[in-house]
Amino acid sequence: MSPKGGGLPGLEVLRTVVNSINLFGIVAVVGALAVSLGVWAWGHHTGGHQAEANGKKGAVVSAGAALGLGAANGIVTFFSALGSQVQ
Repeated sequence: MSPKGGGLPGLEVLRTVVNSINLFGIVAVVGALAVSLGVWAWGHHTGGHQAEANGKKGAVVSAGAALGLGAANGIVTFFSALGSQVQ
């Protein structure tokens, strides 16, 4: 059995919704990264070590989220192809 594109009605609508969710996620990550970098800079400038550490942590998490959102299609395709080899 293999997946067939266009087999169900509404597939294009679902594809549009998922793409919109992905876009929303990317916009949210850009905002989170900007805030995190601002907190990091503010903490560094004022000597607030806790704020600086939280800003760094937020920047790393935001970068990881951006990586995951950008690679989502490739990751799913990779594991789907890997799973199709199981017999």
